[in-house]
Amino acid sequence: MDAKQTSFVVKIDERQAAALERVLRERGWTFSTAPYARWRAAGDKVQAVAYESGKLTVQGKNAAEFVEFTLEPEILGCVLPGNAAAETAVDCTPHGGIDESGKGDFFGPLVIAGVCTDAESAPYLARVGVCDSKLIKSAARIRQLAAEIRRAVNGAFTVVTVGPESYNRLYAKIGNLNRLLAWGHARVIENLLERRPECPRMLSDQFTAAPLIQRALLEKGRSVTFDQRTRAESDVAVAAASILAREQFLSAMEKLGAELGVELPRGAGPAVAAAAREIVRRHGADGLNRCAKTHFKTCAQILGESDGAH
Repeated sequence: MDAKQTSFVVKIDERQAAALERVLRERGWTFSTAPYARWRAAGDKVQAVAYESGKLTVQGKNAAEFVEFTLEPEILGCVLPGNAAAETAVDCTPHGGIDESGKGDFFGPLVIAGVCTDAESAPYLARVGVCDSKLIKSAARIRQLAAEIRRAVNGAFTVVTVGPESYNRLYAKIGNLNRLLAWGHARVIENLLERRPECPRMLSDQFTAAPLIQRALLEKGRSVTFDQRTRAESDVAVAAASILAREQFLSAMEKLGAELGVELPRGAGPAVAAAAREIVRRHGADGLNRCAKTHFKTCAQILGESDGAH
């Protein structure tokens, strides 16, 4: 399948059409009617129409991504003919994948997770729909897949959560996000090797120069091959790690918000700034240190406004 392909026609049965409708509604797609169709749904730059005849059409800029990461693994349970890239995409050799959640979010912790997969767990995780967590909009789906991952890998996973207060202390000491990430990745690799000493290789997204991580590794970690590549989340082990990291991040955000009495939005936009102002109003400047990454510009902005108001 050409990754640039923008139109697909697939034969599905009534059960599959109903299952796909449930998945798309759960993920917030917009539904409408169409002639001779069970339903029509629109998502992010992709539209799907399920016809009464059993024909499913998928069109749009993100059609190929939708087919590879949602339709094939979650609904069809197989690779469409001609999708050679997907057929060879699952790396079944034993290896670990590492990914993080929260590094671009003002609120919440930095969470780094690692998962080791092999010839048994990798194809299973691909079949049940494990993919880059950024493609999954539903928190319920994240939690469902996280449970599948933990069962499938039989203990070969680890999650390191750096809460906001610890994160702020570390950042003040290290002074560089890439070095902090390298430290966290190194700890995850060491933890994975405790659980799977025979794991020969680790893979992560290319966020920084590999030597930073190599230097942060302890003696055990230096014995494994460490690879980085862009879009590493296409690897099922890295994708699984991204889901475990996202699950823990979402849980931590809910807990922090409940403790402070303020709903904590993701990202670093206007809604985040509004929530930060409310936290300072209720809890003072120390409230931000408890729930946010204080080196973000948002922190200086909000505290500057607070100082100016007095």
